[in-house]
Amino acid sequence: MATVRLTAAQAVVRYLAAQRTLLDGREAPLFAGCWAIFGHGNVAGLGEALHQARATLPTFRAHNEQGMALAAVAFAKAKNRRQMMACTTSIGPGAMNMLTAAGVAHVNRLPVLFLPGDVFANRRPDPVLQQIENFDDATLGVTDCFRPVSRWWDRITRPEQLLTSLPRAMQVLTDPVECGPVTLAMCQDVQAEAYDYPEEFFAPRVRATLRRPGADADELARVVELLRAAERPLIVAGGGVLFSEATATLAAFAAKHGIPVAESQAGKSSIAWDHPQAVGSIGVTGSSAANTLAREADVILGVGTRLQDFTTGSRALLPGSAKLVQLNITPYDSAKHGAVSIIGDAKRTLEDLSKALGDHAAVPAWAERTRALVAEWNAAVDHGTAPSNVELPTDAQVVGAVNRAAGADGVVVCAAGGLPGELHKLWRAKKPNGYHMEYGFSCMGYEIAGGLGVKMALPEREIFVMVGDGSYMMLNAELQTSVMLGQKLIVTVLDNRGYGCINRLQGACGGANFNNLIRDVDHRVDDGWIDFAAHARSLGAEAEKVTGIGDLELALQRAKASPKTYVVVIDTDPMPTTEAGGAWWDVAVPETSPRREVNAAHAGYLKARAAQAMG
Repeated sequence: MATVRLTAAQAVVRYLAAQRTLLDGREAPLFAGCWAIFGHGNVAGLGEALHQARATLPTFRAHNEQGMALAAVAFAKAKNRRQMMACTTSIGPGAMNMLTAAGVAHVNRLPVLFLPGDVFANRRPDPVLQQIENFDDATLGVTDCFRPVSRWWDRITRPEQLLTSLPRAMQVLTDPVECGPVTLAMCQDVQAEAYDYPEEFFAPRVRATLRRPGADADELARVVELLRAAERPLIVAGGGVLFSEATATLAAFAAKHGIPVAESQAGKSSIAWDHPQAVGSIGVTGSSAANTLAREADVILGVGTRLQDFTTGSRALLPGSAKLVQLNITPYDSAKHGAVSIIGDAKRTLEDLSKALGDHAAVPAWAERTRALVAEWNAAVDHGTAPSNVELPTDAQVVGAVNRAAGADGVVVCAAGGLPGELHKLWRAKKPNGYHMEYGFSCMGYEIAGGLGVKMALPEREIFVMVGDGSYMMLNAELQTSVMLGQKLIVTVLDNRGYGCINRLQGACGGANFNNLIRDVDHRVDDGWIDFAAHARSLGAEAEKVTGIGDLELALQRAKASPKTYVVVIDTDPMPTTEAGGAWWDVAVPETSPRREVNAAHAGYLKARAAQAMG
């Protein structure tokens, strides 16, 4: 057997470069590149190996480990998990900085390969710089923190361990059921150790990143029976529709069988907003049309959704009195909330269901009900997003302006705060992946770094990042990375001077305005604020601050015409939100308080919780 002598780091890089995928029927690298911030623990080993492999595995440099890892997460999401990236860091704070991004990837079932440096396997120089010493367990270190946020975790303490660990890592990263982040903690001495690896280990291999298992015949028959008997069926589309590339199939299925389609945050853009069966967002941030239909439905078919609490209205909205069916490729998700389970790929299973249903369609009265509710909702969206001349516009009015500028091809990227609620309700997505929201982990700081990853994944589309001042302050360094790499973003910063979303939640729970808006911060001695436009310019972007929606519309056109990253800042009102639509969200309110407002909120909480399903 022919062998090649490589260091462990060289072997990792060569193996990753040999992995292939299929994009639009054409073979392409499975790993589009590796993000790297070098430090002790990876610069000598993986750094040297990546330098050798620049022609086959590009290396990208960022300014913050969390930022680069979030860019990798967003890249994988925008690619529908068909292509991915790796990330490598030093052994201590560099590695820990990626933990939040690992949580984002884990919650959202997205593939990222984390390659943090680690301590010496031989322990000769222990304790080394940045090493965490556990007094009770010498094997524990920083990289163990990745265990709960990884779908597969391993510490490489000998070079030959890669022969079994790397194939397992690829299986997890490319399997639609297991898919999620993988961590291979690379002991720094082992990275530099050589081993005679079989040459065949590095042979190019096409990975099946989109397997399409069909549903069990009995499960399929049971669901067909339920749908045939249903008079008021409703589909809830989740992110699995996009990952399965089943958007056209879903649209055809809904039209043929007369079933309205609501979308979760992850599933938004699964169906064009103006499709006759599209009823908008569902759940806590849902449209009035979708949430009303959910309450009236007799069968609800979830497709590729994990049914988190924002989708179910904390189980007070879904499944309600309806029979819940969960079509999901992951058994863990398909059995949630007492659902009738049907396990399989979304695209293939919808095709099989449609074939079995034949010409069956929901009753005409349900279609009429759907049309009336959608017309009412569309009027509410038009009203909420219409331009105005107010000095401090609402988030909804800004969403409307950005949506108009984005058009059918633009992609909006957001993550946390009040914007996800307004965007979920109000953004009109015409094409698949035109709505990119990280709301599984609701990660503040995802927006700009995520926008960078989306742009790298979809270079032909204009990327519109929407971010509040709070998230901007959390993580903005990759704005400069986008300039450095020539990956243009259009960033709209909505400045409401604080955490407006949580301030509203605080008030809804009876609390006093406290520690959220800057004006309510104790011990404040300086009333000055940030010139976000000047800050963005200091990072190399073009930037301007505008007043009012009219000026914003003009600035966005200038941004579209610009060849480089462009930031538009606008002051907004922190208080108003879109009142139409929505559903209850379970946020526990204190049972007792000296504040009358809290006690009143607790009484309302108990009343709302009475509608909450258990089990």
